[in-house]
Amino acid sequence: MKKNISLLTILFCIISSVSLSAQAFTLEQFASFNKLGMGDFKKEMKNLNYKFYDKTEGLGFVLAEYEAPDYKSKIGKFEYEDKSGDRIEYEFTSKKEYDQYVRIILDSGYKETEKGKTITKDSYVDYFKNKEHLRMVSPKDVKNNRYAILVFK
Repeated sequence: MKKNISLLTILFCIISSVSLSAQAFTLEQFASFNKLGMGDFKKEMKNLNYKFYDKTEGLGFVLAEYEAPDYKSKIGKFEYEDKSGDRIEYEFTSKKEYDQYVRIILDSGYKETEKGKTITKDSYVDYFKNKEHLRMVSPKDVKNNRYAILVFK
């Protein structure tokens, strides 16, 4: 009996640590983050144990970025004065996670509409469903293994 309890305790700890270090967001969560104002977004990131990473202010926009507890992913919220470019950007390092997002996107009814290159020469693919717009970005080389999903408002 003691052996079983110890085994279950160890198993629970392993499962908990894996789920905490590999937190990914659903498409629905990204959409809900887009609806939040910047203050509420910051509170939500703190509730999820994401740590403040950087704040950038440019001509007509503000970007707040937060880093995951395992330092393997970042999430940022762009807010523009005219609201046209508002979006959530989630960066991660795993090709496997990238492929999972693409599969979820296609299974959710999104259609691939356009392919191209970013100004940094990374490849992107746009997906649309009704008026919802997603963009998947993959790195141009394996040295920079930062993948991203952009969820536009």
